[in-house]
Amino acid sequence: MKLVRFENEKKYIKDFLSLGRELYGENCVQDDGLTKQILLKQHPLSKYFSSFNFLVYREAKPVGRFVITFYDNDPAAYIGFYECEDNDETAKYLFDSAAEFAGENGRESLVGPVDCSFWIKYRLKTNMFDKPPYTGEPYNLEYYKKQFSDNGFETAEHYTSNVYDSIGKDYVNEKFEERFRLFSSQGIEINSLDICEFEKRITEVYYLLTDLYRDFPVFRKIELDDFLDMFSSFKKAVDPRMVKLAFSDGKMVGFFISVPDYGNLANNLNPAKLLKFMQIKKSPKRYIMLYMGVDPKFRGLGKAMAYSVLRELKSRGASGVGALTRDGKVTQNYAEDLIGDRYEYVLLRRKI
Repeated sequence: MKLVRFENEKKYIKDFLSLGRELYGENCVQDDGLTKQILLKQHPLSKYFSSFNFLVYREAKPVGRFVITFYDNDPAAYIGFYECEDNDETAKYLFDSAAEFAGENGRESLVGPVDCSFWIKYRLKTNMFDKPPYTGEPYNLEYYKKQFSDNGFETAEHYTSNVYDSIGKDYVNEKFEERFRLFSSQGIEINSLDICEFEKRITEVYYLLTDLYRDFPVFRKIELDDFLDMFSSFKKAVDPRMVKLAFSDGKMVGFFISVPDYGNLANNLNPAKLLKFMQIKKSPKRYIMLYMGVDPKFRGLGKAMAYSVLRELKSRGASGVGALTRDGKVTQNYAEDLIGDRYEYVLLRRKI
């Protein structure tokens, strides 16, 4: 086997991208444009980190790939954009090579999978591989967990995504409804997004989100302009009725952002995918609840906002996925009586 470190060589970029498509087939969630930007260091977030591109070859065939990311004043190195054939020898060679490179550059641990940034993709999926990927899911092949574990990685963080069944017309959640009435009586307004105000509201979300998420693993604050660049595509993807924003005296104090489940259609859109994308947006059968945050001064507001979301799901007869909640967060067990199943994910660390 041979390890190749590369920068902008067209052959290696082509091999890097083709390996991802080859391994996944129809379940491929790889965003070719974004991945190429990272490899060429042209992504809007590239200025926040140093990244290094690698491919593993057996003879002339690419069989593994990864990107190592360094942040200033961070003793960890991050391994992401990881793909590998189902071969123990290849995986060992790949991870040992990554650890050696990180160690030579003064890093004390290798953390992953992290595709360079909190804002791009991180975490490893560990169950429910009989289901196709949902929108925003950090999807990977089933055998990857074993490859990480066999090569010295241990679980550093655990996350779940709750699968909520369709809500019957007679369903009532008295606790959530009580919280909704309480906050309404206190002058808190919970409104759906007015799409004409998207830029204004997403800016307000930025300030609240970057404050609330500052202690999350692998989180790094980014500038407002870069945040707006990253999330500009949400304007075309969201159903405004399923984006709930809470205000106190005109100031945003909570957000609950959901999108219809487009599966992996949003990546590498072509005319056929775009048509299906628009059909789903018009009449979604399931929503993915991606981001939620509440100003800590308004304890309990999260349940009131969840009530507003549940009402929308109920009126549509739609199901939902409460995505990627870190263990220990109260939102992990919201509307527990409606949870039909749980996806699981981990963030892993290997000491060097």
